[in-house]
Amino acid sequence: MSSVLTGRDVVFGFGAGSEIATTPELLQLVQQADRDGLDHFSLSDHPYSGGRLDAYAAVAFLLGQTRQITGFVNVTNLPTRPAPMLARMITSLSALSSGRVVLGMGAGGLWDRIADMGVPRLSPGEAVDAFEEAITLIRSLSGGGRPVTHQGRHYQVNQIEPAPVDAPPVWTGSVGPKSLAATGRVADGWIPGHAADWLSERYQKSRLIIDEAATLAGRDPRDIRTIYNLPGQITDRPLATTRDRDNRWLGGSVDQWIEELISAVLDHNAAGFTLFAANHSPVDSRTLGRWAQEIAPAVRQAAAADSGH
Repeated sequence: MSSVLTGRDVVFGFGAGSEIATTPELLQLVQQADRDGLDHFSLSDHPYSGGRLDAYAAVAFLLGQTRQITGFVNVTNLPTRPAPMLARMITSLSALSSGRVVLGMGAGGLWDRIADMGVPRLSPGEAVDAFEEAITLIRSLSGGGRPVTHQGRHYQVNQIEPAPVDAPPVWTGSVGPKSLAATGRVADGWIPGHAADWLSERYQKSRLIIDEAATLAGRDPRDIRTIYNLPGQITDRPLATTRDRDNRWLGGSVDQWIEELISAVLDHNAAGFTLFAANHSPVDSRTLGRWAQEIAPAVRQAAAADSGH
C-alpha cells in the first residue's frame, strides 16, 4: 500500500464518472491524475443501473492502466457484494496492484433498488450490523494465518483460508449514529455523508460519535482519518463568497481553495479530499489539472511544514 494512504500525509483524489458511455474519458482522466501525482480516484457503486460500469471491474481495469494512483469504490454497495467474496476481490486487487486500493464501505442506501436486485431487504439497524460484521470478517480473511470459521448473524464461513495479503485501509461512508459508532470501532477512515465539510454542524456532531466509540473500544480517535467528498468549482478569478447561505463550500480561485484547505488540515485535522464537480458531472481535464498541479502541492507543502515544527 502506498505510504501516503497509510501514513499521516494529506491525500488528494477525485471522483470519476462511471457511465459506460464515457469510458474513454474516464481512462484519460485517471491516467492524467496518475501522471500528475494525485493519490486516489474513486467510483460510485450502483449495480442496479445498467448505464454504469461495475465499480470493481472498472477499478481493476484502471489500476492495470496506471502506475501509482490508488483506486477505491466510494462506497461499496455491501448488500449486493457478500463479505466473503468482497474479501477475495479486495485482497486480489491489492495483490495485483501492489497495494493501490482502499476498501470504501457503506451499509447500503436506496434499498428499493437494492431489493430489485433480489437482495433481501434489511432494516437500518440490521444493515449496520451487517456492515460492521463484514468489515471484521474481511479483515479476518486477509493477512494469512489459519482457516477462518465465522458464524455470525449475517455471514457464515467454515474453514476458509485467508488470503496471504493484508486487508487494505477501510474508509466508511457512515451517516447515522449506529453506523458512525461502528466506524469508530473498526474503520481506518471516514467520509462524511452529504458532502458535509469541516465547518458543518453535521460533521461536528457525527465526528463526536466516532471519537467516543473509538475511545470506548480502546482506540485512538486520531487513527480514524477524515477524508472529505468535496464538490466545488475552481474559477479563474476569486469569488466574492466561497460559501453559500447554508455555509456549504462553493469553490473559488486556486488561492481561495488553498487557503480553505490549509485551514481544514491545520485547524480541523482534515486528512484528505476527493474533488467532485459542483454540478454532479464528471470533473473535467482542466479542473483536474489545477487540482493536482496547483492546489494539492501547496496544501501538502503547508501541512508538511506544520508537521515539522
